[in-house]
Amino acid sequence: MEIKTFEDLIDWTRQLHAHLAESLHESAAKTQNERASALLDYVSSHERMLEQAVAEFEKQADSKAMKTRLYDYANHKPIESHRTCDTHYADLDFDGIAREVFDFHDQVMELYDALIGKAEIPEAVTLLEDLKALEEHEAMRLARQIGRMDDM
Repeated sequence: MEIKTFEDLIDWTRQLHAHLAESLHESAAKTQNERASALLDYVSSHERMLEQAVAEFEKQADSKAMKTRLYDYANHKPIESHRTCDTHYADLDFDGIAREVFDFHDQVMELYDALIGKAEIPEAVTLLEDLKALEEHEAMRLARQIGRMDDM
């Protein structure tokens, strides 16, 4: 997907969460490890919820910010989206799954953070800050839940 505007960026982020959710869901069905399967199912549902939350940003965000051109996106190290397109999660243990999922979220937050400093209009800064806050909040929530699952 070619990302030219903030609207494209948000749509692309939503799609990444959707692909990750699907990959995790499919991996859960393939793994023989019950604990890993439970984690994959949980994180998959969490990613679906994030996909919906990002979709709400698409609907409610300031139209001026959404149509703003995104010139510096190409200069940012791209998110390794290949991680969201396969079922290799079925081969990982509990800790490996958690590591990969948090790495994905860290990359998204780093992208938003880099773009915040380059945004040219206040509406775009606000949009990016709100998206980053969503990612941070959900990553923390996910970390708490994974920690609880790990304690079991």
